[in-house]
Parts: sequence; structure tokens; C-alpha cells
Amino acid sequence: MLSNFGSKKPEKEGPAVNATTQTSAFGAAPSASAPAAARPTTAARPGTPGAPSVIGPDLTIMGNLISSGEVQVDGEVQGDLHGTHIVIGEKARITGSVNAEEVVVRGHVMGSIRGRKVMLQSSSHVEGDVHHQSLAIEQGAFFEGKSRRSEDPLSGVQRPEPASTAATS
Repeated sequence: MLSNFGSKKPEKEGPAVNATTQTSAFGAAPSASAPAAARPTTAARPGTPGAPSVIGPDLTIMGNLISSGEVQVDGEVQGDLHGTHIVIGEKARITGSVNAEEVVVRGHVMGSIRGRKVMLQSSSHVEGDVHHQSLAIEQGAFFEGKSRRSEDPLSGVQRPEPASTAATS
């Protein structure tokens, strides 16, 4: 393992953390004074509050992603994303639609984005329409498409059920 990597103090009990993923996800390496969302947590179960699902930079997914929590994408996804809070990292490439309450884009998205709060940060490259209640675009962001403000931008999107839940019900 990577003992003492990026920190002089070993971590307390918990899963091993990929420091490069944490750094790219939140802009700085986690520290004791970092906000709870930026620190690695001991809760590693998906759906647990405060434990984002991470698609690493070396991972390519061909298919739709459905999450009831936060998703951090640093790799490539060829399909639609459905979640509560989706962060698309600087090196991420999404080909498909992104649907969530909150969407933060730092990487490439080729497809529509639907979210109550949508932020296109300066490193983002978006080619597609954005349906939103609140939209922020930082200087330097690339956006080619239409911006559509709506009181309920997610109303036209039906969230698919995960296959494993449908099979066990």
C-alpha cells in the first residue's frame, strides 16, 4: 500500500484512499482541516451519506449510471448519468446525458445536462443543451448549446430503476 503517501501522519482505520483521485476531485489533498466532503471517510458503502461513488481516471464505462447519492467521475462514461450530486472531473469525458439535482462540470460533456443547480467551471467543455433552475458559467468555460431555464428541469426525465433492485423486488 501507499503508507504515508501525501501525509506525514498515517490514516486512522479505514479503506485505502487514492490520493490522486481525492486531489483531482476536490482541488487539494485532504487534510484534517478540510471539509467533511473532501476528507476520506471510513464509510465505504454506496449510498451512505458523505461517501461519494468515484469513477477513477483509468475506468471506462459503457452504459448508464444510476446513483441515489453523490458521484465523482474522473474517467470516461459512454451513457447517461442519473444521480443526486454529480461532479465531472477535469479529465472526465461523458458522452450522454447528465441528470441530477446538482451538476458541477470541470471536464468534457457531449450531451444534455439537466439539473436544478448547474455549474460549468473554467476547465469545462460542454456540447449540448443545459436545462436548469440555476446556472453558473465561469470565465473560460466552453459551452455550445442552448440554455433553458425551468422551475423543474428534471420533470421530463424519468429516473430508471437499477437492474439489481428490479431483479430482487
